[in-house]
Amino acid sequence: MHVSARSGPRALGVLLSVLVGLTVAVSAGPAHAAGTPLSQGKTATASSQENGGTPASAAVDGDATTRWSSAAADPQWLQVDLGAVDAVGQVVVQWEAAYAKAYQIQLSTDGSNWTTAYSTTTGAGGTETLTVTGNARYVRLYGTQRATGYGYSVYEFQVHTTGGGSTGPVQGGGDLGPNVLVFDPSTPNIQGQLDAVFQRQESAQFGTGRYQILLKPGAYNNINAQIGFYTSISGLGQDPDDVTVNGDITVDAGWNAGNATLNFWRSAENMALNPVSGTDRWAVAQAAPFRRMDVHGGLNLDSASYGWASGGYIADSRISGQVGNYAQQQYYTRDSSVGGWSNGVWNQVFSGVQGAPAQGFPNPTYTTLDTTPVSVEKPYLYLDNTGNYAVFVPSKRTNARGVSWANGHTPGTSLPLSRFYVVKAGATAATINAALAQGLNLLFTPGIYHVDQTIAVTRPDTVVLGLGEATIVPDNGVVPLRVGDVDGVRVAGLLLDAGPVSSPQMIQVGAPGSTISHGNDPTVIQDVYVRVGGAGKAAAGTAMEIDSNDTVVDHTWLWRADHGDGVGWNDNPADYGLVVRGNNVLATGLFSEHFRKYDVDWFGNGGRTLFFQNEKAYDAPNQAAVQNGPTLGFAAYKVENSVTSHEAWGLGSYCNYTADKTIRQDHGFEVPVTAGVRMHDLTVVSLAGDGEYNHVINDVGPPTVGTATVPSTVTSYP
Repeated sequence: MHVSARSGPRALGVLLSVLVGLTVAVSAGPAHAAGTPLSQGKTATASSQENGGTPASAAVDGDATTRWSSAAADPQWLQVDLGAVDAVGQVVVQWEAAYAKAYQIQLSTDGSNWTTAYSTTTGAGGTETLTVTGNARYVRLYGTQRATGYGYSVYEFQVHTTGGGSTGPVQGGGDLGPNVLVFDPSTPNIQGQLDAVFQRQESAQFGTGRYQILLKPGAYNNINAQIGFYTSISGLGQDPDDVTVNGDITVDAGWNAGNATLNFWRSAENMALNPVSGTDRWAVAQAAPFRRMDVHGGLNLDSASYGWASGGYIADSRISGQVGNYAQQQYYTRDSSVGGWSNGVWNQVFSGVQGAPAQGFPNPTYTTLDTTPVSVEKPYLYLDNTGNYAVFVPSKRTNARGVSWANGHTPGTSLPLSRFYVVKAGATAATINAALAQGLNLLFTPGIYHVDQTIAVTRPDTVVLGLGEATIVPDNGVVPLRVGDVDGVRVAGLLLDAGPVSSPQMIQVGAPGSTISHGNDPTVIQDVYVRVGGAGKAAAGTAMEIDSNDTVVDHTWLWRADHGDGVGWNDNPADYGLVVRGNNVLATGLFSEHFRKYDVDWFGNGGRTLFFQNEKAYDAPNQAAVQNGPTLGFAAYKVENSVTSHEAWGLGSYCNYTADKTIRQDHGFEVPVTAGVRMHDLTVVSLAGDGEYNHVINDVGPPTVGTATVPSTVTSYP
């Protein structure tokens, strides 16, 4: 209820704030923190105010004669937005006579998820100085019991950095840590060192080793770099031809009897190759990109024994010879140049590829788009013209075709390593967030990083880049990575590995319901993978949620594990793969598999997908477990009924219901029937008859039948 202004006391509802593990000390009296408060002049909001003369802003204006006061009811709160996540070291509350007897202190990195760090039922009023340790963007005073009959009243609500003054800065730059191997052409025994890494990583599918191999500009003769799990090899030139390997960069499948369907989590980037035999071998599955490569010869995508293969992704690369697809079930190639392509199996998709085969789906199974509507290449580490490490951030292209470096340097911006916090073993989420708040970008060196709070990226144009399949594991069910609803953030090269306590999302971009356009400078998510299970017991709600408009998701693999440790219908639960609520979101190279409900659930308008690969969950115990109301099974790719515009090309879904082979799936794809929703080149496949599809999309398309693994297809819908 609203009460009239008065000259007597008013108690202000209190500050609530902080993070897990926060240390709090409280003293009453006139002590003040040194330095200008982080909170001064920042945006403040409140649950209520007594009248027009006592707004929330008055508590952060630096004037001890003005105040915020609330309505005379419990509870009440006062909140300040610091503008970015920062290291909070001290909170000072200067109460008017109407103070809080009971209140809490909370901090939040996102304004939604709060952690109570301090709580009292014996507040003393006056000036209370609270020493705390933690990181937050939002600090809230939360009052639960007033000490007087009035509301809560605060003259000043001050938030200070660690120690009450300016926090010691997190240093940018530095070395790249022990798991980065840097070679130049004169380095002795390069082959021996490469072989030693491969021996450790060849079959380490769920191991803990992480490695980045970096080649300085020059020519490397007679080497064969075999690339195993969690290993990335990259050239350090600004352009691919600055580093030339007269030899091979090889992925084969000898460790798995020639079956390449498990060759995950590795990469090659930014080099020229002169293969010894004339053809390089890159027999990979998901999460194994081949980027910015200049192959003077051919590229074989299958193992030496030509076993099964299930990849894959190529971008911004030039292969002068033929690409041998062979047994690759599906492959996506973007903005590249090829000398030819040997064959197709189920779903081969090309966008902006010079030399790509002509459109032919369903026979041959080629989906070919002349250009890619929006194309942004991945940031990469290189040596600048002074010989120092820097990160190059390529510019956005529209209607792209061919490599970005065809006519000289790739357009973009160079950022010195000094503008990056180099994340190494022992780094904490608190330090990472402090670095972000300080304005630094992030470069994760190879390793596994447990985080006990969300890494919150809130500054426009921040770059978060991982080397060597750097892996982030959330503790206690936190969301490991959130990106604010801002322009131009780049997140690339990370594996987000779910922990045993379920996280609601593994990565979230933007805020639900946002109307902000980012079309001129979109956030881009590249080579970011989510894993739920396989390395141990794990759980998540949604793997990736995109709420920010105009986001580009360029190559992701969202995987609820079907093998490894901690795997089972109730052992590694995760219901949704990709959930899109933003408008005008583009996905290029989308892999999402084995989730218990929708592998893709699209709510936003204007969405586009170029290539989709999916397997439904192998381990569904029975038909009832996947029943979706009257519908048999959850579609692999669902466009919600509220959507009026959506378009997708080259989509495949496969079922392999090994726990109950009688399960039937009504369709692989489910979309609203409206002129603005158009789907092209769709296929569903029953693997050896382990479950069947009744239709391809909605109630259209023939069923899969029998054990012969014959695809059912629809070329255009509606």
